[in-house]
Amino acid sequence: MTGVDALAEEPASSGTGFAVATDGWLMTNAHVVEGCERIEVKGRGIASDPRIDVANDLALIKIPGDTALKPLTFRRAPIRLGEDIVAIGYPLADLLSDSVKITTGNVNALAGLRNDTRYIQISTPIQPGNSGGPVVDRDGYLLGITSATFSKKAADEIGITAQNINFAIRGSVAELFMQAQGIASQSGDKAADQSALSTADLADKIAPSVHQVLCYGKPEVQRPSQTEETTTSLPKPSITPRLLDANGYDAIGFDYFTLKDVTYADCRGACEQDGRCKAITYNAKHRFCFLKNDVVALIRNGDAIAAYSSSKAPDVIVSDFTSFSGVDIPGGDYKRIRQTNYLECFVSCIGDKECRAFAYVSKKKECWLKDALGQPKAAKGIELGVK
Repeated sequence: MTGVDALAEEPASSGTGFAVATDGWLMTNAHVVEGCERIEVKGRGIASDPRIDVANDLALIKIPGDTALKPLTFRRAPIRLGEDIVAIGYPLADLLSDSVKITTGNVNALAGLRNDTRYIQISTPIQPGNSGGPVVDRDGYLLGITSATFSKKAADEIGITAQNINFAIRGSVAELFMQAQGIASQSGDKAADQSALSTADLADKIAPSVHQVLCYGKPEVQRPSQTEETTTSLPKPSITPRLLDANGYDAIGFDYFTLKDVTYADCRGACEQDGRCKAITYNAKHRFCFLKNDVVALIRNGDAIAAYSSSKAPDVIVSDFTSFSGVDIPGGDYKRIRQTNYLECFVSCIGDKECRAFAYVSKKKECWLKDALGQPKAAKGIELGVK
């Protein structure tokens, strides 16, 4: 065996990935798989078709096999400061046991370094090898992806002793990355009568979806050892708010200005130059641009492209509603709300467990909540939202 062959037999680094679709897609960090000559998911074979988002440190890889994976479910409800969380991964697998490991902690802050709203700060202990692993709530719903820890080197540079300061990428950022790649995610919330799981029950539930990811580097590239993995580096901060794109979504918020017969680039540029603008919705079919001074949620709309300020990311709900203009579903009305607006109508439906759809009549400023779905039909002046 040659020296090159021997090198190829040992992974240069490792991390963690978890299932996000039944058909073989795993999510991990970009820094886990970027630059690898070969990516192997331990026990599942060689991964292919890596999709990498370096800016947000996210990656998708696909593994072979006919057996359907058990994807984790993204949580729709906003992340709460202080809530209990669990991180699962394969830290220090070359030093400790090579089995999956679980650690517990809390959400310490709703933003990362220098108020970077793509991240949350967590207290779950993180080691090299945890990178790319899931962070879930006590019901097993995905909140984020383990990404980085405040390293000793960084602490030495600023002259403080920082302990257990770790970061995870928000699940909403990862979900938009999947959507941009044309890969459907699963999202949901716990039932009202659902009890929180014990740590042992969570491990039983989540562990089958979590896998060790091995990176085999190019022979001519000297990659860091596992104990020097880039998990120990700080995340790249977003110093100023920027617009996050969401293709196929409508941003729900208060419209304060409309531009007609413009391109998406014109629409986005107008928002970036206006300090009031926190989000946009661009209707590609009619070339309309709606500038919004607030945003609370994203709702699916095949004719729309949305973008929203990263400063609003902690509060934005990525909903499973689908929006239709000029369409209504007759029947199923069980509640009418008068003198309201589209945003209030949408929020009312989200907060009502019976609600399966809503119809907003802009001319009358009326909202109708529906508990049954019938045959849709064209209806001028109606904005319909369907779960």
